[in-house]
Amino acid sequence: MRTIDWVDDAVEIVDQTALPGETRILRLSTVDELVEAVRRLAVRGAPAIGVAGAFGVALAARQFAGDGDGLAAAVDRVRTARPTAVNLARCVQRVADRLPGGPDAALEEALRIRDEEIDSAERMARLGADLVTSLCGERPRLLTHCNSGALATVTGGTALAVAFELHRRGALAGMVASETRPLLQGARLTAWELGRAGIPYRVAVDGAGPFLMARGEVDAVILGADRICANGDVVNKVGTYAHALGARAAGIPFLVVAPESTVDLDTPSGDAVDIEDRGAAEVMSFQGVASVPEGADAVNPAFDVTPHSLVTAIVTDRRVIRLDEGEALGRYEPVGRRVGP
Repeated sequence: MRTIDWVDDAVEIVDQTALPGETRILRLSTVDELVEAVRRLAVRGAPAIGVAGAFGVALAARQFAGDGDGLAAAVDRVRTARPTAVNLARCVQRVADRLPGGPDAALEEALRIRDEEIDSAERMARLGADLVTSLCGERPRLLTHCNSGALATVTGGTALAVAFELHRRGALAGMVASETRPLLQGARLTAWELGRAGIPYRVAVDGAGPFLMARGEVDAVILGADRICANGDVVNKVGTYAHALGARAAGIPFLVVAPESTVDLDTPSGDAVDIEDRGAAEVMSFQGVASVPEGADAVNPAFDVTPHSLVTAIVTDRRVIRLDEGEALGRYEPVGRRVGP
């Protein structure tokens, strides 16, 4: 099953807000429908959002054919649907650059982006599994945060693709999935994917992660990213930074898995990233029932920044960058041991 795809001149997505209770497929035929799906997290995860952005431009090319101003405004709405993940703006621009060739040229580029993400998931799975085995030995116990499986990409995933590959090799003891407050992407989505794959797992509250590491129940932390900055700083779901600090204190690897499309060499460090704040409502209620006193306020950053000094390695679909050994991120060059299979 693909998280997102182009089917008969429209975009079809798995509505992630309905999981795990219902596997609901949404059909998005207009730019407004697609932008709303991105904003309310019906589709989420940096690679999947990038593909959604690409398809959004393809929709715009059809919806606003012959209306240059309307097309430009629609492309901008897609580009700015969410601010933090670099994949969205990057993929929107790739397809927008093909708009002079007409709607068919735009769709061709969008489909190419989709296929690239599918291929990159397979490459990350192999590279990441080899790295985890080299660092942790056979059958490690891994902790992950948020969701980085097929739901965050098109198929396969990023960090969770590594877990799936280890499981296929018989080389994974089990997973801890932190619940990922306030929208519970770990408890709802990661647990759902791990269960479907037959991987033993436990769900833990976010704050339990560092303690589980400290008492020796986790061998490595592995998760995805929404943006990787030029210096190696990692922007990911809020709570990632705390897990990185826990891994450092416990002396275990902290591994980030994301495609090259998430590497942003134009952003020097995490300090330069616009961190999305999703408003107080998400953390002040649960399933529509208020969970704080009347008059309370809240802060709700959707992401945080993990300094590169806390990252053991970054795995992309093309290379492994050992930040702990002093390797710099740099631009991908297909030479040496970094080259993917």
